Amino acid sequence: MSEPLVVLKDVNKHFGDLHVLKNINLTVAKGEVVILIGPSGSGKSTLCRTINRLETIETGSITIDGKTLPEEGKGLAELRADVGMVFQSFNLFAHKTILENVTLGPIKVRKVPKAEADKKAMELLERVGVAHQANKYPAQLSGGQQQRVAIARSLAMNPKVMLFDEPTSALDPEMINEVLDVMVELAKSGMTMIVVTHEMGFARKASDRVVFLADGQIMETGTPAEFFTNPQSDRAKDFLSKILTH
Repeated sequence: MSEPLVVLKDVNKHFGDLHVLKNINLTVAKGEVVILIGPSGSGKSTLCRTINRLETIETGSITIDGKTLPEEGKGLAELRADVGMVFQSFNLFAHKTILENVTLGPIKVRKVPKAEADKKAMELLERVGVAHQANKYPAQLSGGQQQRVAIARSLAMNPKVMLFDEPTSALDPEMINEVLDVMVELAKSGMTMIVVTHEMGFARKASDRVVFLADGQIMETGTPAEFFTNPQSDRAKDFLSKILTH
């Protein structure tokens, strides 16, 4: 096992009276691709969002590459730069071109010179298959293209880990694969990835480990082969029987 990159230890989180994360312990190694799955309301997205402090936690600790997540301020901004995040919605800046969307972070946060940022951005846009759209605005692109730009934008920061929170759930079916294909390539390239998804084909094909959550708890973890063919917990069996029959 290579060294741990993301470590959650005894993490608890409430929304009011609702205990959404219960004593979560999870370690993700460098280069590992971990899929979080489970029924709606199981805490998967919340768990994903605590890793870059979009959600705060009450107790427990989260470290990235050995550093504890800071509460706020400059330290948090620096740490967030190491954690790429791709959401359901593409969150691109509407009034900036595709190229500008991708270069903004490196220029502003990483202080990369513009020419260098542009060059790297074009390479990344090429990699996700939208380089020919570089001078267009987000509204001129399809949802699948916008989501691939969002992935390129995260990669431009040279993150240590990428978080994906249901990146294909807002897309039309024919666009889902074009985004998943980019994610599969990313996984193969050795990027550390934590992915909340309903796409079981991707979970089987690209992940090293499946983490199954229900009621805010990790019920079981295993390799995709173990989990999909021989789930251990009743909750997982029930979940799989519902999704795999459709």
